[in-house]
Amino acid sequence: MKTPPAFDPNARDYERVARAIEYLRRHATAQPDLAAVAQHIHLSEHHFQRLFTRWAGVSPKRFLQYLTVEHAKARLARTTNILDLTADVGLSSPGRLHDLFVTLEAASPGEIRSGGAGLQIRFGIHDSPFGACLIATTARGVCAVRFVDRVRGGDATSLLRNEWPQASLVRDTQGTADVAKQIFAPLAARQTTALALLVKGTNFQLQVWRALLKVPFGHVTSYRGLAEEIGRPTAARAVGSAIGANAIAYLIPCHRVIRESGAFGGYRWGETRKAAILGWEAARSNG
Repeated sequence: MKTPPAFDPNARDYERVARAIEYLRRHATAQPDLAAVAQHIHLSEHHFQRLFTRWAGVSPKRFLQYLTVEHAKARLARTTNILDLTADVGLSSPGRLHDLFVTLEAASPGEIRSGGAGLQIRFGIHDSPFGACLIATTARGVCAVRFVDRVRGGDATSLLRNEWPQASLVRDTQGTADVAKQIFAPLAARQTTALALLVKGTNFQLQVWRALLKVPFGHVTSYRGLAEEIGRPTAARAVGSAIGANAIAYLIPCHRVIRESGAFGGYRWGETRKAAILGWEAARSNG
């Protein structure tokens, strides 16, 4: 597998890449050439090709193949086999090798009722390969990862305040920088230590979020497949609601859930970003 580029996310790079991906998706049937896409985002062909390949690890033409319905359906089929294998052999499955090891701990009923009273949350806004994101941590683990386009300063605090109204919020961009690097660093540079998450949700939501952690990097599952995974085969709609309530983007990989038709479907942080993440992961897992 090709070695990923160094970890140096740039918000402006992602903004231009996102515009290119949106254009490619809208005009997929016409198979736009490099010149058309470059012109759309106001770059030269050479500059666009270099920028996109640096970000994606593959050319725009190759990346577009990862966004097709046919490719998505093939990934759904492969994931079913991988999940079956994982059930047999646990985290030693080859499909798990690229993922961070994440543990999930539920907030206590008392913490939820009190709105996080007595809890200190340190947070910062960081660039990532998929745009700016708010990362918040507690002594017990990461409690929020949210893509926050156009959100800065007090707005970022408001997002956390709504979730944990009585917690003590401390802006600590330097302190959360290492967490950002651990989450989004190239695969080869990732740490092997577990990354703990602190979440608040119903028992059903926790079931769904834990099931999401089983979907390997570069793979996808369907809403019905996830419902079957938790033993609730008729609860696909409720599964979708639980996915939408996930406050920890990327680490709890709700972006890896698509429709059985192969369409990517909605995403709390934008459909273009979902396509960007899925294509980026596919490129790094050799699709």
